[in-house]
Amino acid sequence: LNCPPGIAPLTFNERAVNKLRNRKTRVANWYLDMTMLMNYWGGSRTYHHTAPINMNYALREALSVVAEEGLEARWQRHRETAEQFWSGLEEMGLHCHVAPENRLASLTTVKIPDGVNGKDVQRRLLEEFNIEIAGGLGELGGKVWRVGLMGYNSRPENVMMLLSALKIVLAK
Repeated sequence: LNCPPGIAPLTFNERAVNKLRNRKTRVANWYLDMTMLMNYWGGSRTYHHTAPINMNYALREALSVVAEEGLEARWQRHRETAEQFWSGLEEMGLHCHVAPENRLASLTTVKIPDGVNGKDVQRRLLEEFNIEIAGGLGELGGKVWRVGLMGYNSRPENVMMLLSALKIVLAK
């Protein structure tokens, strides 16, 4: 959606609402207690929290941008830029961690080549090119980079800039 994190609109059908209302165990987390949140909108208007109004406006604007572009056109753009990125990586001799049939268009995990300090590459991309990529998490820590091409960043010119910067950093 290309908006700040911090808000998650949810919908529940009647069956799910009944399941929530009739659960046998207590919800362990107050903040995510959907039964309390449902009362926030009910007749009693039981206060639960102050809604992040700025996040509502950010979500509204992000959805407006999506509607303007068209959902299917947006999906297509993300697919095309992901394929451009994957091809560029292959041309550089780099490999994706995930098989092609299982890849996401919005997030690519790139195998860090043997002998390359992944954190050093991340630092240099940020310092020299103002491009931030993330390292792997958990068992993939130090083994992959995570590169997001989402929203506005999912554009051919941004992919070319990233590939060019990566090529320069890896050459040194």
